[in-house]
Amino acid sequence: MELHEHDDQTPEPVTQPVSRRGVLRAATVGAAAIGATQLLPGAARAQPAGTDHRDAARRRVPVDRISIQLYTLRDQLALDLPGTLAALRRTGYTRVEHAGFVGRSATQFRAALDAAGLRATSGHVGIPQPFDDATWQAALADAHTVGCRYLVHPFFGLDFATGEPIRDPARYRAFARDLNRAGLLARRAGLEFGYHNHQLEFVRMTGERRTGFDILTAETDPRLVHLEVDLFWAFRGAHDPVDLIHEHRGRIRQVHVKDLSVGGSFEDPGRGVIDFGRIFAEAKAAGLEEYIVERDDAGTPPRKPADALSTARVGFDYLTSLRF
Repeated sequence: MELHEHDDQTPEPVTQPVSRRGVLRAATVGAAAIGATQLLPGAARAQPAGTDHRDAARRRVPVDRISIQLYTLRDQLALDLPGTLAALRRTGYTRVEHAGFVGRSATQFRAALDAAGLRATSGHVGIPQPFDDATWQAALADAHTVGCRYLVHPFFGLDFATGEPIRDPARYRAFARDLNRAGLLARRAGLEFGYHNHQLEFVRMTGERRTGFDILTAETDPRLVHLEVDLFWAFRGAHDPVDLIHEHRGRIRQVHVKDLSVGGSFEDPGRGVIDFGRIFAEAKAAGLEEYIVERDDAGTPPRKPADALSTARVGFDYLTSLRF
């Protein structure tokens, strides 16, 4: 499996295309409850607001809770940090989720955010493996400097020695203990700690019916470890986010708003097959507080670095216009 860097220290898998039939099956889990017409791309999501007076009575995503994962703009940020942050603010963003500090110190990165009028309310920071209290305390100090409320571990589930998904339940249980340890230290530091999924966690463990995600959620303390559900990767793991919300009520504090193309790869929010409105209608049950735009391949050939700013604009406009 090909990898690329996600937060200056943690690799993330690049998705491979799947069949159209497989994508539509995954992206419409439970769709019978909302109508067969929503099996069609473009119909499988809530419609943006129009001029209908009924829009005023429909729910919407709170604008002040919309954020963007800066990994989406990694190439643009490397080329022009202040200009890219300023462009995000002009688009309408007030929040971002960082993925490293783009070669700056935490203090320098905070200064760049302040100059642009942005807040890094969340950050992706991998917990040390093996766990080390001093290293994690340094990460917590940086989070305070930057101004974060949330810290999120971005990736687990790949056996780097074999390139295959981890299927050993003992490894997941050990990692869950480290997540609890990290979450306790974060809480003592006045921060909230979460875990971000990919599709690998939804693989069944050897000799068990449970998945890695089952183990992580069962063996971490909800008071110490919340969930940041990546909606794209949940569908790629053949799991309906609405089902995850019902299974983990109050624990899904953040979501990555990343759309799924008919070909099974990444797409700008609102232009793929995921019915985000159906998911966001469950926001209260989820405990949802942040809606974070992301696209993993923005800037990856054949896309250009500038395409990332287009994704940022499309995502923000889609979320602010969505009614459900």
